[in-house]
Amino acid sequence: MADGRGGARPGAGRKKKPLAEKILEGNPGKRDLKKIVFPAINTEKMLGEEMPEIADYLRQRTKNSTKNVAPAIFKKTWKWLNERNCHEIVKNEMLEQYAMYVSRWVQCEEGINIYGLLAKHPTTGMPIASPFVSMGVKYLKEANLIWSQIYQIVKENCETQFAANNPNDSIMEQLLTGKM
Repeated sequence: MADGRGGARPGAGRKKKPLAEKILEGNPGKRDLKKIVFPAINTEKMLGEEMPEIADYLRQRTKNSTKNVAPAIFKKTWKWLNERNCHEIVKNEMLEQYAMYVSRWVQCEEGINIYGLLAKHPTTGMPIASPFVSMGVKYLKEANLIWSQIYQIVKENCETQFAANNPNDSIMEQLLTGKM
């Protein structure tokens, strides 16, 4: 009788090496490197149409927010992917989700800044933790989860060593050196 304890588990085992690292090391395993190759595109058709159009729901301003940062996050992330020639690998829907979650997190942080960390309970009147805090944590967690998926796609499929560097590494370096 199987009790669900044995067998392969998703995510178990050694992590894949980034493509750029394999190329730098001269392909030590001598296996064929898996590169995603896209068919030639007629560039005359796409003239002036680099970035896909931002979805309507990303451009709408949410009630009580000072500004909508989702389009800017979408553009910045798409530009980062485009610089690494990975903009065709990552789905636009994933970029839209990432931009939406980050903008929602920013909105929660604005709410915390305006109303504070405490709120009044609606029936008892006693102080409780602000709902913006728990919502912000959830949105940030989702945004980080989607970002790690996006970054993993770039890391596994980009040929340049620069692409394997996480843009957040410089932030960590600044924190560790005390320059932030």
